[in-house]
Order: sequence, then structure tokens, then C-alpha cells
Amino acid sequence: MDTIQIKDKRFSVSIKEQDILREVTRVANEINRDLAGKNPLFVSVLNGSFMFTSDLMKRITIPCEISFVKLASYQGLSSTGVIKEVIGINEDLTDRTVVIVEDIVDTGLTMQRLLETLGTRKPKEIHIASLLVKPEKLKVDLNIEYVAMNIPNDFIVGYGLDYDGFGRNYPDIYTVME
Repeated sequence: MDTIQIKDKRFSVSIKEQDILREVTRVANEINRDLAGKNPLFVSVLNGSFMFTSDLMKRITIPCEISFVKLASYQGLSSTGVIKEVIGINEDLTDRTVVIVEDIVDTGLTMQRLLETLGTRKPKEIHIASLLVKPEKLKVDLNIEYVAMNIPNDFIVGYGLDYDGFGRNYPDIYTVME
């Protein structure tokens, strides 16, 4: 499908599934190389990163573990700026290598909050793997080591990303049509 309708908005395909999966494979290969021998704990940020996490983990070949955290900061088309932790992590992070797996980093405020929260648990190191980054929208300085793709500051859906809860199920990524 080249275009989709979600509620009151039309979206057109901007990144095809095969292009996404090529970049996910590249990121997985970098992580496999860089974190070999470290038994990382992957922390997937729900809900948006579920598809990225699934495809990434299928390509991770080093010993590792996975956990999930749920944060909320979006409502409709824009970030609310208020970040609320919904589900936390039960694992002991002391002296662990942690990889945060995020669907998209735009302002970076949610990621900054998550880094602060995880940092209090005394991990050895924290790495960030993000499917998408909006460099023009970043408000904080973050070291995002593993980026699948940089994108413009457009509103997108698909491949786990949503508009008011809808559109996560599409394998491609779609950009809102103005």
C-alpha cells in the first residue's frame, strides 16, 4: 500500500520494510561486534519498539538477555513533554552492560529520563540503539551509538510507531501527508 488512512490523517509510504530490515541487520552486526563477551541486557522501550526489538533480537548472535520498560510521552501528533514510567525493570543492573532499544528519538527528553532512571541502578555501561533519530529535533545531547536511520522531523507511523494507538501493525513506515 502506497497510502493509508488512519483516523483523520493520510500517510504515504516513506521507508519500505526491506530497507528497514537492511539497516536493522547492520545495527545488529555492529552490536554483535562491539558487545561480544559482555552478555548485554537489552531493554526494549514499549510500545513503539516492539517490531524493531523483535527484528533486532533475531539478528543478535551473542549471549544476551532482554527486558521491557514502558514510558509514555506522546499524545496524538506531538510529545506531551511529560514522561511517565508505566512499567519498570525488575532485573539487577549492577555492573551490567545495558542496551536501550528505542523506536525513535526526537527531542531526546524521554531517552534522557530513561538514562537517568537506569543510571541510578549502577550499570557498568549503557548503550542506545534506536531505529530512527530526528537530528533536527533533538533538544539534549545524547550518545546514540546504534542508529538504523536518521529521518526528517515528520510525523510517521508503521513498524511499531502509532497515531493515537493505530498504525503500529504496518511493516513499512509512512509519513503524514499535509
